[in-house]
Amino acid sequence: QVQLVESGGGSVQAGGSLRLSCAASGHIYNKKCMGWFRQAPGKEREGVARIWSGASTYYADSVNGRFTISQDNAKNTVYLQMNSLKPEDTAMYYCAAGSGPCTLSGGMYTYWGQGTQVTVSS
Repeated sequence: QVQLVESGGGSVQAGGSLRLSCAASGHIYNKKCMGWFRQAPGKEREGVARIWSGASTYYADSVNGRFTISQDNAKNTVYLQMNSLKPEDTAMYYCAAGSGPCTLSGGMYTYWGQGTQVTVSS
């Protein structure tokens, strides 16, 4: 089993920044794909960013150039640095882990955290 705990969400004004963290524990040694997803009220879940083997990254067009995903293997933690936040980034953000294929499709992930809320005001 793998446990994922997100933190770092909060309220920020447009143009501001937040850094989300996802602490992983349990049998994560073969869960090389880590992803961040978000879901706003009334909308479908959206893949935001993913990282494969702690190095290869990929982003949704909506956040490319503003968000950065990274991984600290020593701490078993994945981060999502979010800059230049917009009101449309408001959502519950979830961390997910899987063995691959490493895409932005939620169906490729086995384990999910409980989420952390991000609210961006204009």
